[in-house]
Amino acid sequence: MEKTSKIGRRFEGKVAIVTASTQGIGFGIAQRLGLEGASVVVSSRKQENVDEAVQKLKAQGIEVFGIVCHVSNAQQRKNLIDKTVQKYGRIDVVVSNAAANPTIDPILQMKESLIDKLWEINVKASILLLQDAAPHLQKGSSVVLISSIAGYQPQTTLTMYGVTKTTLLGLTKALAAEMAPDTRVNCLAPGFVPTHFADFLIKDEAARNEIEGKTLLNRLGTTQDMASATAFLASDDASYITGETLVVAGGIPSRL
Repeated sequence: MEKTSKIGRRFEGKVAIVTASTQGIGFGIAQRLGLEGASVVVSSRKQENVDEAVQKLKAQGIEVFGIVCHVSNAQQRKNLIDKTVQKYGRIDVVVSNAAANPTIDPILQMKESLIDKLWEINVKASILLLQDAAPHLQKGSSVVLISSIAGYQPQTTLTMYGVTKTTLLGLTKALAAEMAPDTRVNCLAPGFVPTHFADFLIKDEAARNEIEGKTLLNRLGTTQDMASATAFLASDDASYITGETLVVAGGIPSRL
């Protein structure tokens, strides 16, 4: 992460919830928002991961609150919102980052239970989380959905995952219209970032080199790349941007 001295304070006095935020891109986003002054609420499925993330962020002087939340669990989603409002009294930013990719099976060979899981976590949970959060969002608030470059061109081993991420592009448009004018809704489509979620990029040097070669910048993305782009979309610097998807993929082809 960049030195704090180089980072602005665009989120001073604001409260931000980031799902699946104890590692990887989600942690990077929470860290960036916190360094810019937000009170950050981090969450993931395991208490130990939440505790570890809270400790790391507090060590950087960030105001942080950690809650266990499996986004497909209705009670845990409600608890995430309720506890945040009880502690801070408001919500200004929601970043829906949780995602799953439980299989590399082709769509036509995929078990129904796996299709259900992909829709449940990657699409439906974002909708239901925002249903709970919407009554507490402040005027001028912001929602950022985390999609993927795979939403534009689903890869062979990420087909159904890619389709769910395509859905988020449409969901962004629909929610932006529904939540206007008080709340902006935008989407981030990350390229390939070597994290635990995409551990093949760390383990398979040939795959890594192939993907790097498809970018115009000849490198993979970083969690900081995704965090800074998300912070922009969530901030007042993007106050006239809503219903849009920002592709942060080093120039990998996505659209005209």
